[in-house]
Amino acid sequence: GVYSQMRSTSLYGQELYFSALEILAQNMHCDGNVTVTPLSAYDYTNTNVKSLFDNVWTQMYKNISNVNSVLDAPLVANASEFPYTVYRGEALGLRAFMHFDLVRLFTPQYTLDATVEGIPYATDFSLNTPDFESLAKNYEHILADLHEAELLLADEDDYEGAGNFMLDRQIHFNLRAVQATLARVYLTMGDKENAAVYALKVIDDGKYTLKEKTEVVNDLAGVLSRKETIFGIYFPGFYTYVNGKLQQVTSYYSLDLRSDFMQLYEKDAAGLDFRTMAYFSESGVGDDVKYRLCKLTDIYEQNNMASNRPADLILGINMIRIPEMYYIAAEALLDSDYEKALALFNDVRVHRGLDPLEEDKVLTVELINDERYKEMIGEGQTYFNMKRQNLSILSHDGIKTYKAADGIY
Repeated sequence: GVYSQMRSTSLYGQELYFSALEILAQNMHCDGNVTVTPLSAYDYTNTNVKSLFDNVWTQMYKNISNVNSVLDAPLVANASEFPYTVYRGEALGLRAFMHFDLVRLFTPQYTLDATVEGIPYATDFSLNTPDFESLAKNYEHILADLHEAELLLADEDDYEGAGNFMLDRQIHFNLRAVQATLARVYLTMGDKENAAVYALKVIDDGKYTLKEKTEVVNDLAGVLSRKETIFGIYFPGFYTYVNGKLQQVTSYYSLDLRSDFMQLYEKDAAGLDFRTMAYFSESGVGDDVKYRLCKLTDIYEQNNMASNRPADLILGINMIRIPEMYYIAAEALLDSDYEKALALFNDVRVHRGLDPLEEDKVLTVELINDERYKEMIGEGQTYFNMKRQNLSILSHDGIKTYKAADGIY
């Protein structure tokens, strides 16, 4: 039930994935749309924008309450043996994951001031709203839940395949999902040492690996990547949301890509970036040609060939993928172990069809940001990355620069 609620349009089925968060990052726009246009201008007082975020807030807390209901069940609350330890580990991990995204969205960046007011951290299955607490306290709770989840899930591999619940661990908040989220949290806190430790745990573990460049096309097209998805949400109905918003060209409804998106893929592009073929398609003819973000569109549904889809593909939303761990580790190690950071950075480039960084160039956070942007477009992570680093944001039409400020972030 908790997993199915995560795929609602107010949460990861749309707004916290390819829609609102990508609009805030200026990756997507829809000129004239009564919600998207003010959202693109960071007009948080607009009635439609307020309603959008009200729904994000309400639906997320409703689902956090659902996860607390699982955690309150006596067998789970006092879990000491399998499978209850796995139920508890997954539930704690999900509670932290959902609170963390609320924190990233609704509070100031932790490294600027951790003493400011954060959000309520809900730990009971109750209609009572918990009190707001400091941002520092929010992060304490998030870390505590994730570390307990890591301990509880430490032996999950021993039980893989033991009953239906232990099949398809990609669509469960598994051990590596917990560790990957810890890498995200520590990087957001500015704790590079621990961010590197957890990102490398997931990489070195070897359960999820980078796909080859020839596997990039259609690997994320409405399905979970076989090799790269650490955690995803099973969602057979995802195509319906994606097709109308991203694939069709409908005035005042469909989302268009920013005007200069291809320039970044062409910048310093030694080699052939397979992502340009995998993530984008052209629609229309002549002067009416529009690029579409086809990265998330199920090609089997689109071509009315759903029966031909390989049986081992899981339909759904890719929530955490292994390339992100390479970027986190590269950024975290940049000052302390440059050679390791460079090797990690180059590893993803090569697996996407590009050449390693030229020897006369120095790896910087800006270059890591560029690669991260190219890889993660449409997946709701770019805005959080910009906010974490307090970056200025160039508008989707390239005309205006929004300087980092409370009014934006």
